[in-house]
Amino acid sequence: MKRNIIQTSAIVLAAAFVLQSCVDFLDVEKPTTQIGSTAVFEDEATANAAILGIYSAMTNSAGFVSGGLSSITSLAGRSADDFINYAPNAPSEFAANELTENNTYVNEYIWKEAYRYIYDVNAIIEGVSKSSTLSVAAKTRFAGEAKFLRAFFYFYLVNLFQNVPLVTTTDYRLNSIKARSSADEVYIQIVDDLLSAKASLTDDYTVSDGQKTRANRLAAIAMLARVYLYQHEWEKAESEATLVLESTIQLENDIDKVFLKNSNEAIWQLIPPEGSFATNEGSMFVLTGMPSEVSLSQDLIETFEENDLRKSHWTGSLQVEANTFFFPFKYKIKTGETELSEYSMILRIGEQYLIRAEARAHQNKIQAALVDIDGIRQRASLPLLQDTHPAITQPDLLLAIEQERRVELFSEWGHRWFDLKRTNRADQILADKFGSSWQSSDVLYPVPLQEIQNNQNLLPQNPGY
Repeated sequence: MKRNIIQTSAIVLAAAFVLQSCVDFLDVEKPTTQIGSTAVFEDEATANAAILGIYSAMTNSAGFVSGGLSSITSLAGRSADDFINYAPNAPSEFAANELTENNTYVNEYIWKEAYRYIYDVNAIIEGVSKSSTLSVAAKTRFAGEAKFLRAFFYFYLVNLFQNVPLVTTTDYRLNSIKARSSADEVYIQIVDDLLSAKASLTDDYTVSDGQKTRANRLAAIAMLARVYLYQHEWEKAESEATLVLESTIQLENDIDKVFLKNSNEAIWQLIPPEGSFATNEGSMFVLTGMPSEVSLSQDLIETFEENDLRKSHWTGSLQVEANTFFFPFKYKIKTGETELSEYSMILRIGEQYLIRAEARAHQNKIQAALVDIDGIRQRASLPLLQDTHPAITQPDLLLAIEQERRVELFSEWGHRWFDLKRTNRADQILADKFGSSWQSSDVLYPVPLQEIQNNQNLLPQNPGY
């Protein structure tokens, strides 16, 4: 019942506040929706509902954070080497790494969708700041939550496109002619927003009635750990990950319970779409017949070690005539349930162990890194590297962590694609998959042509397009 109340109010407000019918955010006309209205921020209940509307839209829309067919999980997953693609047209361009400037998924579901969300969180940040009636505590919490979300959206934009317009206001006149900021500038804003969220939010989940469905301080710290890892700030990545790992959130020992709603391992999850009793991931991945979207690649299946519980519990297989198809089975429910048992996982403690392991390895803290990676391997019923490779070298340890990330985080939020990019391993790994058709420039997605036509300041286009 609690879920229905939250989602119903959120969807009603999403319709009122989120810019569902907005055209190009960077070429947006003066908005006619009410999220920017001062009336929204005169009352804590309506301000809270504006935030809830964004969370609700994330899974109820078809966009890049939905976990569904047009999500980062789906599209960036196709760009890497973990999926076999069966879908024609726009999705097939991701799978072949032959994206065009007119790809509708890049334009509609990634670029435009991201900037719609960014507009909304900017409106909340501005509205909360200007409010004369909200309490100081409420203003601090709402602003911190909105800044976390802005950092989250920008993290994916900068890692897909590199240089992107850095928009932090709702001034549509300035936004319509914004040039692209450097990735370094975007990362500075991301870190600033996450530090602000870290300082503004609490560790508990009181505001979401004990459910892990809204960002809190631990979510901000977890994202900071990831951001610092991507920026090669190893000490900071280790420090932030340690804060999360020393919190009340713990690794879920039962591998079948990791992706359940409010699991012990979850830091931040999203409630599935209204009216559904399955996650978007479960609906997309679980096979009941010939795949129409993706299946897991044979290459990924063969990388699992013998007796790895992640292979036997997190992948499934389906025999169709003479063919065997493997699929992600982290989410067990495809459809037809009468009670919601799974939430979409966004941030979890397993990633934090691997972040700290990698950060420690880069600082030559080999034994400490082995302890972290072995925590993950132990749950998967695998031999501990401390026992099998006690004298492992730093380069070999980093490769072992890369492999562990692949089999732990597959089919989650494009981790494999981003890992190959940030470690400069894409050319080596993906050239084997794509042969001569692979170009180094393929690691970046193109800025949509329609956006460039509307705003020439977005030039130059990314290399290769």
